[in-house]
Amino acid sequence: MNLLAAIATGSLQASGDNEFHAPTIEEFFPDPILFGGTPFEINRVIMVRLISVAVLCTILVLYSRRAKLIPGRAQGSVEMLLDFSRKSIGEELLGKNAGPYQPLLASMFLGILFMNLTGIIPGLQIASTSIIGMPIIYAVLAYVAFIYAGIKSHGTFNFFKSQLFPPGVPKPIYILMTPIELLSTFVLRPLTLTIRLLANMVSGHLLLVLCFVGTNALYLSMGGVGGLALGTLTLVGGIAFTAFEAFVACLQAYIFALLTAAYISLSIEEH
Repeated sequence: MNLLAAIATGSLQASGDNEFHAPTIEEFFPDPILFGGTPFEINRVIMVRLISVAVLCTILVLYSRRAKLIPGRAQGSVEMLLDFSRKSIGEELLGKNAGPYQPLLASMFLGILFMNLTGIIPGLQIASTSIIGMPIIYAVLAYVAFIYAGIKSHGTFNFFKSQLFPPGVPKPIYILMTPIELLSTFVLRPLTLTIRLLANMVSGHLLLVLCFVGTNALYLSMGGVGGLALGTLTLVGGIAFTAFEAFVACLQAYIFALLTAAYISLSIEEH
């Protein structure tokens, strides 16, 4: 059962006892593995990010090079994900305007999906998006795409005018509305994208660690019938929450890409 706790926390070092240690925020700031004390420091979270990117790139390269007219299971799975991002995200919200933005939306969806799913893979066991750096990067990409699409469609002046001064509103109302539009459109949007993704991945990881480390402590420290019963309960809960975390990982990737498409749609359409 020590192995179970180690898998849950992503640590390969034994704690030295079987007592329960509640997960803390330090879970997300592990010691460096390589290049410690330099700007190129790599810890477990960075390593997991690199692994997820390498796996995704390998899958896509193999798909592009080995694609056949009649797809096999592997090719069909990749095409299903790409078609989902195209039809259910891009075309669903952008319609005929989806083409230029589809590569960005597909990259966001697949990138976030693979980075989220590392949170339930034994040996990795931490979502690559559970540290604020990656959610911020994806949110900035969505923010830049939203502004770029609006400027491309309407021009710089008309875009910002339409966003900050919606037509058809009595002029005195702009005194109240324009600061609200500025805050909600150009400040809160990237913040909400970042916080939504980050909070879901952090809470999911802490919940899984709590269940599996609690199982380890109950089985080995408490012992007896009571420890066995409670440990089994937390073990079953951990397995159930693992399945739920897989669902949340997929859902958050979809929501992030969907909101990006929605913001781009709002920027290119006339009010």
